[in-house]
Amino acid sequence: MAETRSEPPLLIQAQYIKDLSFENPNAPDIYAGHSENPPEIAVNIDVNPTPLADRVYEVVLSFRITAKSGEKTAFLVELDYAGVATVNPSVPEEGIEKLLLVEVPRYLFPFARSTLAEVTREGSFPPLVINPIDFEQFYHHRKKNSMAASGSGEAVASDA
Repeated sequence: MAETRSEPPLLIQAQYIKDLSFENPNAPDIYAGHSENPPEIAVNIDVNPTPLADRVYEVVLSFRITAKSGEKTAFLVELDYAGVATVNPSVPEEGIEKLLLVEVPRYLFPFARSTLAEVTREGSFPPLVINPIDFEQFYHHRKKNSMAASGSGEAVASDA
């Protein structure tokens, strides 16, 4: 019996750091107290797909992270980690959004996470290791919020 091979629904053609910023505004004073009093960290995450060509998209996984020690900012990190993905023609139109907002970020996340850990370590802080993200839940939360906003077109950010 002949075996039929199906093409994958998604092909990641490239992945890259699109934008990266690390700010350490209160160095070196901030280092004096952060070992006994770790900073409070706020993480905002967003996913934004942009069409490039027919069924070819750039998907940007964005992180905005602020760490504060008391009233002072310990560090700020902004990372846009992107990938170029091609969606197989066999995928129905209604399935594309979920692929772009769930599967592509799921693929990109470990690389973005590693970048964030490295840059915070290089800033002389303990490496910031972001907990895994359930992009399926993120997708449903985003859909629910966009429906509630009644098509405002604004991206929904989430605290992780």
